[in-house]
Amino acid sequence: MKELKILTGMSGAGKSVGIEALEDMGYFCIDNLPPILLPKVVELMETADGHMSRVALGIDLRGKEFFESLISEIEELRDNNEIALEIIFIDASDEALVKRYKETRRAHPIDNTLNVLDAIHVERRLLSELKGRSNKIIDTSETTEKELRNKIFEHGSGENQSPFNVNIMSFGFKNGIPIDADLVFDVRFLPNPHYVDELRPMTGLDKPVSDYVMKWKETRTFYTKLLDLLKYMLPQFMKEGKSQVVIAIGCTGGQHRSVTLAEQLAKDLSEPFDFKMKAVHRDAPVESKSYEED
Repeated sequence: MKELKILTGMSGAGKSVGIEALEDMGYFCIDNLPPILLPKVVELMETADGHMSRVALGIDLRGKEFFESLISEIEELRDNNEIALEIIFIDASDEALVKRYKETRRAHPIDNTLNVLDAIHVERRLLSELKGRSNKIIDTSETTEKELRNKIFEHGSGENQSPFNVNIMSFGFKNGIPIDADLVFDVRFLPNPHYVDELRPMTGLDKPVSDYVMKWKETRTFYTKLLDLLKYMLPQFMKEGKSQVVIAIGCTGGQHRSVTLAEQLAKDLSEPFDFKMKAVHRDAPVESKSYEED
């Protein structure tokens, strides 16, 4: 069954953070959708391929001229046997919302002629029926953005764990360091298969090359220390709310040493962790490969 999540709630409570979290979970997300377009999205979900099987919509009173139609649209969706509808309402206390608006110095979207507290009261009244129909209410009065993301992840997966992707990228320094790398490790000090004639045309995905790279004591010592370091660091990145980490392993040309170590790391790190692990080879003529536990 296809999934449709409607994320709504009070302005300033954290809906944008919630939409970003759902996007990281793999949902096709549309923020600030006018409620009048909701049937069109449902129609696309029913007719499109798998890319529209999990959709999350951010809907709030910024589209207030269309908002009155939302309740009737929701009632029709409740009767749709092909789409599982869930409404998540992000809320916060009046005090917390006023403080956030004062800090950002933004006008309230419901009516910029009202003072902030009066606008919040109007919005809360207009949203009361929708809140009552929600499947999940999340109060962010005392919640950080990171904690809100974790609550969305926990609710969506049933576990207190966020989706976390690890890309281990091999590259050649001669072509520059990857600009999206979070961690960069230089392995040019290791023995180079490039200087072995029969190995030069191959890459680190070929067994003769990987055997050559890994047979040296300095390679094994370095690899053991690097593996231990990453086993410690990756869970810390996840706890901080990151959804992706790119680990770049560089040698001179990005063909042999870096490819060998990137592949080996992806295999060895996929065993102790439930992360989505992928070996990516920027400068080698080989395909990327995913490593995931079954």
